[in-house]
Amino acid sequence: MAQDSYQKGLDKLMEYTLTSNDDISTHLKITEDLKDLAPDVGKYIIEFAYGDIYSRPGLTNKQRALVTISSLVTQGTEPQLELHLNTGLTAGLEPKEIVESIIQLIPYTGFPRVLNALSVAKKVFAQRDVEVEADEKELVENK
Repeated sequence: MAQDSYQKGLDKLMEYTLTSNDDISTHLKITEDLKDLAPDVGKYIIEFAYGDIYSRPGLTNKQRALVTISSLVTQGTEPQLELHLNTGLTAGLEPKEIVESIIQLIPYTGFPRVLNALSVAKKVFAQRDVEVEADEKELVENK
């Protein structure tokens, strides 16, 4: 049973994991980095978070990624935000969706956390060679 749960979680995790770029943060790297210190943490991530929670019906991978990104922005957890911005892009989120979701959080979490999150997003987009273009309307209205 435990192997089935682990495999279910690993299969779901791989839907969010880009393996072609060694520069980006992934859950697999975290699991590897912690194997000597806390090997069970990697197992918990895969079996519980991805096997039990991320595998539930009701939300798409993109919706789950947005919820997670929003939560991490409000918590101000930048290393985990970097990881989940990557998982969001891999799950199919458009960079503009990510930026707009972060901006949407200004009234709820404040400018400092949103500015920090946008800096992390800029770093992730650069690592993945992703461009985000501002809308022409936005540019004109802000002049």
